[in-house]
Amino acid sequence: MTTILPAPDTAGRVPIGYPGATDTDFTDLAPLMGRKLLNNVGDPYIDGASPGHTKAAERQVVEIIADLFRAGDDRWGYVTTGATEGNLWALREARRRYPDGLVIHTTAAHYSVPKAVDLLAMPSVVVAADDRGEMDYTDLRRKVTRHRDRPVIIAATAGTTMTEAVDDLHQITAVLDDIGVTGRYLHVDAALAGIPLALLEPDQRPGFDLADGADSIVVSGHKFLGTPMPCGVLVTTAVAPTQAPVSYIGSPDTTITGSRNGHAPLILRSALQRHGLTGLRTRADQARQLAAHTLTRLTEIRWPAWRHRHAFTVVLDRPPPPAVAARWSIPTENGRSHIVCMPGLTRADLDRFVNDLRNATRRQRRAIPRQRTTGYRTGKP
Repeated sequence: MTTILPAPDTAGRVPIGYPGATDTDFTDLAPLMGRKLLNNVGDPYIDGASPGHTKAAERQVVEIIADLFRAGDDRWGYVTTGATEGNLWALREARRRYPDGLVIHTTAAHYSVPKAVDLLAMPSVVVAADDRGEMDYTDLRRKVTRHRDRPVIIAATAGTTMTEAVDDLHQITAVLDDIGVTGRYLHVDAALAGIPLALLEPDQRPGFDLADGADSIVVSGHKFLGTPMPCGVLVTTAVAPTQAPVSYIGSPDTTITGSRNGHAPLILRSALQRHGLTGLRTRADQARQLAAHTLTRLTEIRWPAWRHRHAFTVVLDRPPPPAVAARWSIPTENGRSHIVCMPGLTRADLDRFVNDLRNATRRQRRAIPRQRTTGYRTGKP
C-alpha cells in the first residue's frame, strides 16, 4: 500500500471540506481498467447470461459490509453508483411494502432524499433537526401523531452532510412504539459515517444499523474507503423482491440501474481487504485524533468550532474569509462551514489551514480603519 498525500487541485486548492479519503493508492489495479467491459447487470446473487462481470467480488463486498452493519442471516444488497442510488432503492422498496406510506426525513437529510421522494411521487413530511443536525425527536412525535393512521417510512441519517450528526434509531423506534405505529420502514443513509461508526466498540456505537432496527442502510465507497470513482454499497434485511428473470440477461432486474459498474466491486474489495478491519479501525481512530487536534488549534485562535463525539467533521460556526474558504475548498451552508478530517490529511495540512485562517483574520482587522475622534465630548456640555 502506498500513501499519497492530498494534493491541490488544478486551481491550487487543498480539499479539506469534502469527505474523500486520499491515503490509498489503487494504481496496482489500473490494468483491470483497460482490458474489457465488466458489467454486473441484474441481480448480484445470480450470475446471469453474460460472462463479463464481477458479481463474485460484489457479493464479497456486500457480505463484508453486511457483517459490519450486523445484518442477520436474511440479507441482500448490491454495489451502487453511490448513496443516492441506495436511498432511491430503499424508498422504492418501502413504497412496495407500504403503498400509502409517508416518508419522514429531517431538514438535515442529504439532498438526495427529497429528490428520491420527488422521483417516486411519495408523500412526505419534513421533521426539524436540532442546532447540531440531529433529528428533533419531539418534532418527530408531533408530526407522526398527526398521521398515526398510516405507515411511516423513516429516512434517517448516520453522518449528516454539514455536521456529521447521527439520527438515533433507538429514539425513533421508541417514538413510533409509543404512538402505536406498526407499519414502518426504517432506512439509514450512512454514506459518510457508517463504516467508521461500525468500527467502534459495541458500547460506543450509536443506534444506527441493521441490528438497531434499520431495514436497509447504504454507505459510500468514495468517502472513508477512498475509491477513485463514486460508488456505494446497499444492504437490506429484506431479500430482494421475487422477480422473473429477464431472458436477455438471465437474471432478475432487482437493482435501480440495470447495467452496473463491474470495476467498482473490485476496487471496494481491494480497499476492504488490503486494510482489513484492524487497518480500517486504525484509520478511523487517526482521523478522529486529527479532528480533535484541529478543534484544539481552532480554539487556540478563538475561532468558534465544535465536533460531535466520534466525528471526523469539525464545524466552524463562523465561516472563514472567502479567500481562505476558496483556497481550502471549504463549503458553507446556513452560516456554517466545516472541515472533514479524512484519512490522507495530516496535522501539517490542518496546521497550515489554521495559520492561514489566523493570518487572514489579522489582515482583515488591520484593514478596518480606526474611528477618528472628533474632539467633541458626549453628555451634557
